[in-house]
Amino acid sequence: MQALLTETGLQALFDLMRRRVLFAFDLDGTLAPIVDHPADARVPDAIAERLRQLVMLAPVAVVTGRSVDDARSRLGFRPHYLVGNHGAEGLWPLADSDGLERLRARWLDGGAGLSDAGIVLEDKHFSLALHYRQSPDPQQALEAIRAWLHPLPPDLSTLGGKAVVNVVQRAAPDKADAVFHLLGLSACERLLFAGDDVNDESVFERARPDWLTVRIGSPAAASRAMYCLEQPAALEPVLDQVIRHLNSCG
Repeated sequence: MQALLTETGLQALFDLMRRRVLFAFDLDGTLAPIVDHPADARVPDAIAERLRQLVMLAPVAVVTGRSVDDARSRLGFRPHYLVGNHGAEGLWPLADSDGLERLRARWLDGGAGLSDAGIVLEDKHFSLALHYRQSPDPQQALEAIRAWLHPLPPDLSTLGGKAVVNVVQRAAPDKADAVFHLLGLSACERLLFAGDDVNDESVFERARPDWLTVRIGSPAAASRAMYCLEQPAALEPVLDQVIRHLNSCG
């Protein structure tokens, strides 16, 4: 990965905008900083204000692991497209999962021990998230989650993350499926996508050469993204450049 806020990176950004661009973003860890309690996450005012300007100039999407309803209340702006549950919610009909129902019942029967270990179950209807950021022993909590999930129902798979294990439907669309679909809906030729976590790698891995993909976080991290920014706040000067350029193009 190369740093985006360099002469080379900014030139790639300007080259991208020679054609109609869909600007797509993950939420937690990308637009909003990671916080100790997921319920406290919000897009900072400085980012939200810039995105309120951007939606007047170009198509904007948020593609998040949260449910659509949960994400909407945290944005502070109205994107043209809001896709939840790691790409599965908001674009296509998705059937309920027998496997998720089995895990919900399993939690009711034996989830108290996990709760006592600082593990929190978040039910997003089309997926589940087991958060362990508050656990006093994160490694032990992760091992407990893996043991609790075994055996995993055959229609489900797991995605790692930052102090979270996500349980998703195996046949569900992912974020890459979502952004390819959104390109068609928005009649855009190119994509800028920014994300920070494991579930964003599907976009980075399947990105076309004429896209621009950005990972938020350490440049030393293993990722297929083209460029990196070290923290969500670094999106502010990038958005300033985008807004200034689009305004100058009329």
